[in-house]
Amino acid sequence: MLKNGGVILYPTDTVWGLGCDATNPEAVEKINTIKQRTADKSFIVLLDTDSKIQSYINDVPEVAYDLIEFAEHPLTVVFSNAKNLAPNVINADGSVGIRIVRQEFCKQLIQRFRKPLVSSSANISGNPTPESFADIDEEIMELVDYVVETGQSDNTKNKPSTIIKIGPGGEFSFIRK
Repeated sequence: MLKNGGVILYPTDTVWGLGCDATNPEAVEKINTIKQRTADKSFIVLLDTDSKIQSYINDVPEVAYDLIEFAEHPLTVVFSNAKNLAPNVINADGSVGIRIVRQEFCKQLIQRFRKPLVSSSANISGNPTPESFADIDEEIMELVDYVVETGQSDNTKNKPSTIIKIGPGGEFSFIRK
């Protein structure tokens, strides 16, 4: 499904997400359509290992690896100078948020797909972020190309990731705690 430009509904290491090939602009646009949001909003990109960050970011500050390694909770890092991603994944300022997943399902999915995945919360823009599969609006489920079965019965209430922005010199600030 992902290789053919489809959008999936899948469990992540945070909340359930809408996902697609982060290098395919048409697939990314489908997520904007499903979420009923404008194209100027940013996306998070998921990778399975921090060794792949350099494939999508020019000049990764060394401190980023320490922040990722020692984070106790899911951490999204917004980097400057993104590359090799769909243009509509990259923010107008050239930045992109990247999270290295630790959850086994996501990690395996990304490893097998061999490309980064877009991750956007599974809700219509402006509506509350669903904390579990049971909270996802039926409309979302009808609009995606595939709904992953793994994790649907897990009623754990999950939260979005912490987001920090890191500058080229390694300075960082919190966007969402």
